[in-house]
Amino acid sequence: MMSDTFKPTARMASNAKKGLKLREKFGRGGTDVGVRRAEQLAAQKELTADDVTSMHSYFARHKVDKYGKAHAWGSDTDPSAGYIAWLLWGGDDGKEWADRNAKESD
Repeated sequence: MMSDTFKPTARMASNAKKGLKLREKFGRGGTDVGVRRAEQLAAQKELTADDVTSMHSYFARHKVDKYGKAHAWGSDTDPSAGYIAWLLWGGDDGKEWADRNAKESD
């Protein structure tokens, strides 16, 4: 039986903290839900299976954001709203982690 809780990695926490900083600096990216997720990840709080499913769904819906033309994906000086939001959810590390853990919790 799999664990009922899932601990975010240090890299996910680091990405979430970066996303929060960029969001504060540029005033774009992410929703209130994304900010709450980033705060959970930044604190490396245990997540539930529902949280993992939510993250997995977020990444599946938002991978298209990488191809947006406004501002730049991966930029620290002119980041796109999509990039900031992606970081709030743990970035690429968060996507890989959510994909892996979503499969395990099925």
